[in-house]
Amino acid sequence: MIENFNYLAFAIPAFFVFLFLEYRIALKLKKQHLFKYESSISNLSIGIAERMLNLFITASCYSLFVWVYEHYALFKIPNTWWVWVLLILVTDLVWYWYHRLGHEVNILWAAHIVHHQSEEFNFTVSARITVFQALIRNIFWCLIPLMGFHPVMVMSILVVHGAYSFFTHTQLIKNMGWLEYILVSPSIHGIHHASDEKYLDKNYGDVFVFWDKLFGTFQKEEEAPKYGLTHPVNSYSFLWQHFHYYLEIIAACKKEQGLLAKLRVVFGHPATMDQDIRPSLEKRFLQRRASPAYRFKFKAYLNAQILISVLLLFFFTGTYAFLQVPDKCFVVGFILLTLINCGALMEQRKWIYYIEYGRLLILFSYMFWKAGHIELVILWMILMYLLEQVFRLRALYLQYVLRYDRL
Repeated sequence: MIENFNYLAFAIPAFFVFLFLEYRIALKLKKQHLFKYESSISNLSIGIAERMLNLFITASCYSLFVWVYEHYALFKIPNTWWVWVLLILVTDLVWYWYHRLGHEVNILWAAHIVHHQSEEFNFTVSARITVFQALIRNIFWCLIPLMGFHPVMVMSILVVHGAYSFFTHTQLIKNMGWLEYILVSPSIHGIHHASDEKYLDKNYGDVFVFWDKLFGTFQKEEEAPKYGLTHPVNSYSFLWQHFHYYLEIIAACKKEQGLLAKLRVVFGHPATMDQDIRPSLEKRFLQRRASPAYRFKFKAYLNAQILISVLLLFFFTGTYAFLQVPDKCFVVGFILLTLINCGALMEQRKWIYYIEYGRLLILFSYMFWKAGHIELVILWMILMYLLEQVFRLRALYLQYVLRYDRL
């Protein structure tokens, strides 16, 4: 099994090495304000979920590329050195229009908005991509094998293209000199993440800057940008951050009469959305937080959960091809519940105690299944019920995990 380990899994520790270096440099430059703990954890949680779920769709997308190439390719482009230059240009041009439409069409913005929710701008933000965005992006990538580029070449260039965009999410590099006439720099991409009116809907390019100049969407950095959305998402909830805009689209559609009017909402521009919808949904679905004068003392516990999720993701990525369906279901269920739990911790939700029961149920069910005694799950559930009645585990959990600190 070791010789067949998927070495792409090592991209995960590499990401954290660069993140650690960025943080240490920020501390040395006395720019620790570039990192906000809760926001960074939220960014990492979303990235972990996307990397995990993307494993299920990557093979399917490659098969889709092969099918498009074999049945509908307009040309059969050879594998020569100059073709790779053409391929990276074509890939970035497709990205530009995918990215631009992701900002101009509501249903596409619903998948992409998560990437822009963070009010900080550092390497953690590069991980803030949802599996919905990955699915939509791969549909656009089908245009490349349709042109006649071989799927193996396409997959290879997408790795390079994605790796470059990681390094454009930082504030520690402000100027790349003459290279900024060719390449997207962190300063140029930072403008894209800004919520200032003059910076909105600018700089869609991922690698090359000339697409924005060609299509009239380029903006250089002038005043220091304010990052995030024009109407911030007032929650660290893992689920809310993923699904709030879909709920907003549904709510907006309910207000319209007739199919055509509803389609205008779904495929309309985000700027035309009723801005009163999100606050009303927040009142309905988001619980009121505890007093801002207090916070739960949860960092050590939260850090441990993120670490466990990262380690599970690393081994899951490396051994994905060898795992059985129940193994995959266990890892997905356990990690997703953990990430939901992390968001609930930052939101100070006391109901996370019941998520802990869910995680333990998944864990013991998996262990008993591997041991060939799945029926023991019933005994475990009875035992947990008795322990709760005798030792009041919920009260102990809230006391020692969700302790209050005065700010």
